[in-house]
Amino acid sequence: MGVNLYTIGAFLLGLVLLYIVGMLLVIPIKLLIKLLINGFIGGVILFFFNLIGGIFSLSIAINPLNALIVGILGVPGVVLLLIAQMIL
Repeated sequence: MGVNLYTIGAFLLGLVLLYIVGMLLVIPIKLLIKLLINGFIGGVILFFFNLIGGIFSLSIAINPLNALIVGILGVPGVVLLLIAQMIL
């Protein structure tokens, strides 16, 4: 009445599948957290840009999309939003 080879194989297969499912869930959570942090940083950058840009009559609306663009792209994101605002 010992443990047979099929039981050990099924146990190992279950562990591998559990690991794969865990990795599939962890990667999107890390990406979501990174996007939230970048969006927050982008909002702060836009806030300070609007503070300084107010002297020169330059401002960019602070909304989640603009904050995410600036958070991901950094300074080129601010330039991109300024160019888009001038064109549109």
